[in-house]
Amino acid sequence: MTTTDMPRPVDAGRGRAVSKKRPRRGAGSGGIRRAVSATTLLWLLACLYGLPVLWFVLSAFKPAGDLFSYPLTLVPHDPTLSGFKAAWESANFSQYFINTTIVCVITTILMVGASCCTGYALAKYDNRWLKVFFIGILATTMLPSEVMLAPEFLVVRDLGLYNSFAGIILPAVLTATGCFMFRQFFLTVPDELVEAARIDGARELAIFLRIMVPLSRPIMLTLAILSFQWRWNDYIWPLLMLNDPDKFTVQIGIQSIVGAQNINWSVLLGASVISMIPLIAIFLVFQRYVMGADINAGLKD
Repeated sequence: MTTTDMPRPVDAGRGRAVSKKRPRRGAGSGGIRRAVSATTLLWLLACLYGLPVLWFVLSAFKPAGDLFSYPLTLVPHDPTLSGFKAAWESANFSQYFINTTIVCVITTILMVGASCCTGYALAKYDNRWLKVFFIGILATTMLPSEVMLAPEFLVVRDLGLYNSFAGIILPAVLTATGCFMFRQFFLTVPDELVEAARIDGARELAIFLRIMVPLSRPIMLTLAILSFQWRWNDYIWPLLMLNDPDKFTVQIGIQSIVGAQNINWSVLLGASVISMIPLIAIFLVFQRYVMGADINAGLKD
């Protein structure tokens, strides 16, 4: 009697096995649904952001009379390059491109180097004054850029750098964004890697140049792309610092196309699209190098 009333252990084990398998099927299907919905949402956001840009680029190929014709059309019926030709001929774009390229390249190199050194010191050296310095750097991000224009202009003018490329480059060398990016990256690098190099007799400069700099290449390229974009699109600071037309940057040159009474939208759109070409080329060339680095290389488990 007692043996027949007892449940079999084999049956109980099978019941538990079956109950464990059922949630896995539901979880897998739910994961697929979540992935599909997230992908769909990203495509919708991409379309929302890309449609105005596509409209802007295609409008540059429209004749001036078709820009505000009703009904509005996305694709130009009679594409033309007259806006680009008029924009290139109405302004000294070749000189503007050379000036802006010089400013962007020099500023980017100096910014990446200064931010890398500063971020490494803030991340790997334990000193309370470094922490205070880091807080001071972050505090600058809480101030509007318009508030800092007047004191920066006075300092640059008193240094004799007014109406020169150096007056545009030097204030942009050290930024809070670059220092923060490198500091956060170097914090993820294991301290054991630095200690192992010190035990092997490596000096601090050798550790930084031979270990930290190669590891931080993705951050360097990311900041370089951002810095080049910031300086290329900068308008207010070069407008304050430069009064020589031969030293104008691209953005000031585009602004000079705009008339006081009327705006030739076809020429303005053509000039704006021309100014976008270097940024697109820079991104397409260097974006494949912006990838994760193996920061655990050289360490044993």
